[in-house]
Amino acid sequence: MGSLARAYGKPLATLIALITVIWILALILVPLGAMVQQSLWWRDAKGSVSLTIDRLYNDIAVLELDQGNATDPAKKAAIEAQLAAKQAEVTELEAQEKNPPKTYGFANFTRMSSLHFYIFVRTIIYALMVTLLALVVCYPVAYVVALASGPRKAVILMVCLIVPYAINELLRVYAWLMILDYRGVINGILGWLGIVDLDNRGWIPFLENPSAVFLAMIYTYVLFMVFPMVNTLETLDRNQIEAARDLGASTVRIHRRVIIPHAKPGIAVGCIMTFMLSAGSYSVPSIMTRGQGGDWFSQLVYRQFYESNNWNMGSAYAVSLLVVCTIFILIMMRLFGVGLRDIAK
Repeated sequence: MGSLARAYGKPLATLIALITVIWILALILVPLGAMVQQSLWWRDAKGSVSLTIDRLYNDIAVLELDQGNATDPAKKAAIEAQLAAKQAEVTELEAQEKNPPKTYGFANFTRMSSLHFYIFVRTIIYALMVTLLALVVCYPVAYVVALASGPRKAVILMVCLIVPYAINELLRVYAWLMILDYRGVINGILGWLGIVDLDNRGWIPFLENPSAVFLAMIYTYVLFMVFPMVNTLETLDRNQIEAARDLGASTVRIHRRVIIPHAKPGIAVGCIMTFMLSAGSYSVPSIMTRGQGGDWFSQLVYRQFYESNNWNMGSAYAVSLLVVCTIFILIMMRLFGVGLRDIAK
């Protein structure tokens, strides 16, 4: 706060601090707290409540019939008392059925079925594979862009990276869907060459393979991997590369001993962002698989919220995914030996 006040003046520094606090509260702490709180309780309605209510209504119907046939005032009063008691019990049970009491605990996290847990683990593995493949694909691109100079750098950066991403994400995903579809561009070319028989459904089922989702995700999130590495590599002193080359180091050794150690913060940020986007992606696997390649965990979270209307389980699923992503961030920071200050740079 003191450095902000010295740099911008006390009124502007106070405004910046206030905006920062509001940002953290409104977009991070409050939604996260609400999600965690929602995941820690459930309404424990007993399964026999509905049957008990039905039984009571049957008893009430019988008592009303007996009341209509009763002639003895004492017996009629007794039946009325029984009816009042039964109706009061029905009212209480119906209220319990509509709004059962909250029970707090971690049961929402342990109720995940074996199938859902398998999808959860598979999604994490797939997100790791997407992150690794994106790193392998994007590192050379980031290296070329960072070390390019003059107009060449602007051309590479604009044409190869920025311009394609001016198109909406959904349009880019649907473009890949049309390329990899059963009668899409690739199968159409293979059919024209006589390699596959489209008329007899002899196409190659790209959409039934996770690689189609991997390809679309890498293309969709490539900027989040490239730009952090570009920003880091741009600060590399090229004299270090020349010195290593003059000392006889091979290209692989130069990358391993000079370039990659310098690019560690950018690689860590790129891997973190790509993994989190891949693990939490809903549109890409939903569009690319069309239900043929198996669900991702994000699709299960969506169904818990909006199809099953079970917000408690949906919150538990979302919090579980958040915990794994947080663990991945800590592992990446530990693996690359970087801190929050290094990542912020």
